[in-house]
Amino acid sequence: MVNFMKLNVILSGMGIGIILACSNTIETSQWRGPDRDGKYPAEKLLMEWPENGPELLWSFEELGEGHGSVGMGRDRIYVCGMIDTIGHLFAFDLAGNLLWQQPYGLEWYQNYTGVRSTPTVVGEMVYFESGQGVVYCFDGKSGDLIWSVDILDKFGAQNIQWGMAESLLIEDDILYCTPGGKEHNIVALNRITGETIWTSRGSGQPAAYCSPLRINHNGTQLIVTMTSEAIVGVDAKTGETYWVQEQRQRNYIHANTPVYHDGKILCSSSSDNRSDFDGTVLLQLSEDGKQVSVIWRNRKITNLMGGVILKDGYVYGSNYRSSDWYCLNWDTGEAEYISSPFQNGVIVYADGLFYCYSEGGEMALVDASPHEFRIINKFPIPLGTKEHWAHPAIHDGRMYIRHGNALMVYNIGR
Repeated sequence: MVNFMKLNVILSGMGIGIILACSNTIETSQWRGPDRDGKYPAEKLLMEWPENGPELLWSFEELGEGHGSVGMGRDRIYVCGMIDTIGHLFAFDLAGNLLWQQPYGLEWYQNYTGVRSTPTVVGEMVYFESGQGVVYCFDGKSGDLIWSVDILDKFGAQNIQWGMAESLLIEDDILYCTPGGKEHNIVALNRITGETIWTSRGSGQPAAYCSPLRINHNGTQLIVTMTSEAIVGVDAKTGETYWVQEQRQRNYIHANTPVYHDGKILCSSSSDNRSDFDGTVLLQLSEDGKQVSVIWRNRKITNLMGGVILKDGYVYGSNYRSSDWYCLNWDTGEAEYISSPFQNGVIVYADGLFYCYSEGGEMALVDASPHEFRIINKFPIPLGTKEHWAHPAIHDGRMYIRHGNALMVYNIGR
């Protein structure tokens, strides 16, 4: 185990923006906010935007290709991009000045090209997974490589159709990821050294683009993720597999992080049309967390990778390849409404409002309730290339939007 008092000295001098209490005073910035649920603890944000959108504070258009979002530090920002076929980790100060740019190796160049992973930042250490299945740890101050592990090679796994897309989960001194090997399916690594702590057979299925979640359920610590045809729950301390629940999608894409609340787990995928185990499902954990049962399944709600938001007993998100945005009752799975104001996409939440980034390239500020989905303002994203897939991040009155080779930073504070 790591001596965290010593680590606090080693890693002092830099806190993290989008924070999660972790390892005593060490803080973490990660995928979709502090709890991986798309909710950002920002306050005093604009309740409406100017007609042409909020003020663009700065931008950078030389990231290369990619779909990963930003990782936040107290005084810097990290993001990855692919130039030619080589991945690069970029570090910026808060004014948008490029501090350093570090190449790290081959990235995903075969289809829907570019970086997939969002950096996870712990103290001054930056972690991410390449589309080629290599996990990296960099010194966030100097840009030096600390360690790397090829998890596909080490754990006997094969890459998947569109490249590994996991944003790494770190709790305390443990890094969790899913290489998808038959025997070493889900693994835990020491985040300081990269050494293996445990491996789990999990489902024995290939990985499926999912970024895992760690939950505490009645004292049982669980890692929950999705593999090619299942939702899986394993013990966070030992890797013991507790349960495997079938979940299908025709291309084996399960890209949404599960949502946990009050002993229940919600998972959402797009349609399979070949089985009864697709769409959106709510699972009930047993008291000890070692078994699950299905509460409801809605096969008409098919969210592929835009994420969902749970707020006050209702689930908000969008249907894949449509213009449908929905509100579901958490307890029943019934749709309160399906609205079609613009193309489907990503949803996050901060300060009482929803931020919806459509695959058509529009960013909208939305006031949603069980009664209506009301767009307050929207504006077209002016810069960048290819697909609008990266999830926005919100911190300290700013909204960070990545679109392909461009990073844009907007002032949304009051």
